[in-house]
Amino acid sequence: MTSRTLTGALIAGLVAGLLAAALNLWALTPLIQEAETFEGATVHVHEDGTEHVHEAAHSHEAAPEGLARSFGTVATTLVAYAGFGLLLGVGMATAARMGHAPGLRTGLLWGLGGFAAIQLAPAVGLPPELPGTASADLAARQMWWALCAASTATGLAALAFGRNAGVAALGVALVLLPHLLGAPQPPSHDGLVPPGLAAAFATRSLGVAALSWALLGALTGLLAQRAPRGALA
Repeated sequence: MTSRTLTGALIAGLVAGLLAAALNLWALTPLIQEAETFEGATVHVHEDGTEHVHEAAHSHEAAPEGLARSFGTVATTLVAYAGFGLLLGVGMATAARMGHAPGLRTGLLWGLGGFAAIQLAPAVGLPPELPGTASADLAARQMWWALCAASTATGLAALAFGRNAGVAALGVALVLLPHLLGAPQPPSHDGLVPPGLAAAFATRSLGVAALSWALLGALTGLLAQRAPRGALA
């Protein structure tokens, strides 16, 4: 793979990262800020057994702190998608050596596959969470997420490029393996964040990721297709 191919993948990652960052700030940050108001809330149990949540006092974020948070969101998102773009570029170059030419449509499929492996499959066991949501041990969740992402990516590759039923069966098994093992769960799913708010955050997070990965894959495939002959060899 030449530096031009890598540059194209990096550009695609930065463009997709800008889209993801903008969508995060517009669709997800308001939900996070709303959820943070419940982190310091207290629950009062009435004599009849009913519960009432007393929200913590609203603390309006100072402008400099808000700008710092927004900048951090943009920076980390750009870095993440730049890395994703490079991974897709390497994957497409490897596939090209096997005779699978890159292109816009192929890249879109790669992007959707990346979304499935990195975001969608892990979200089946560990949905995107807001602050104040009950969750299992962080180290256990990180280990399961890494296993799920790697296993799903390998399984999808086996399904896409396998040439016999045995490889396809292995691919299905790898996709299902993390979910058969089960993601780590908290002792209780009770939390202070309203279920509707948590559900909105999870669905919006996956929607943002799907759009961003689709753009990432399509651009990476298009730029790889336009690389000079021999660049993918």
